[in-house]
Amino acid sequence: MDPRVRMRKALIRMALRRARPGAGSRWELLGRRSPLSDLPDLRSILDPIPWAVVGAMAARYYMPERATLDLDIAIHAGDGPEVRRRLREAGFRYEGELVIPGSSWVSPEGVPLDVLELHDPWAEEALEAAQGNRDEAGFPILPMSYLILMKFEAGRLQDLADIARMLGQATPEQFRAVRDLFQRYRPADLEDLESLWLLGRMERMGPGESTS
Repeated sequence: MDPRVRMRKALIRMALRRARPGAGSRWELLGRRSPLSDLPDLRSILDPIPWAVVGAMAARYYMPERATLDLDIAIHAGDGPEVRRRLREAGFRYEGELVIPGSSWVSPEGVPLDVLELHDPWAEEALEAAQGNRDEAGFPILPMSYLILMKFEAGRLQDLADIARMLGQATPEQFRAVRDLFQRYRPADLEDLESLWLLGRMERMGPGESTS
């Protein structure tokens, strides 16, 4: 078994053993969103190239937010050279390559920007769907189902925690969309997805509630 898969399963088992209903913070507090400010308006730079906000800035759209100053976006790998050219022309400073395909930049205002270049078979459909899923500032946000799939494939501990919290806040329709996407691209991992959904639901539960 892949070491990352073994670690993920071990972490999920440990969390399920220790989880208690309603053990998180008060949900009405977790549901608050602070306004985004001082972010570079990439629309004027990158449009009409399909791109989407990912990472913590996207996750805050679907779950309790955590403090972050970084902006992560995803593009199709084939658009990488053009995106890099446009960022340079807009005054962004190139910082280097990421461990995963992509590059790191700093905006003229000093905002860190990571550009992830997606090669995945689902990348094109995900970025297209993001164009119709925009936040209050007009930024395209990767839809929840694809963001969860992306974080699941990254497999870091924080990503698993983010997935559980997003699923805990997901509507039944949103969870079905996530499950359908996993059925298409990662059917062997449906059991782990269900476990992360259960952990997220347990954190959100109040007295006398059940996960059903």
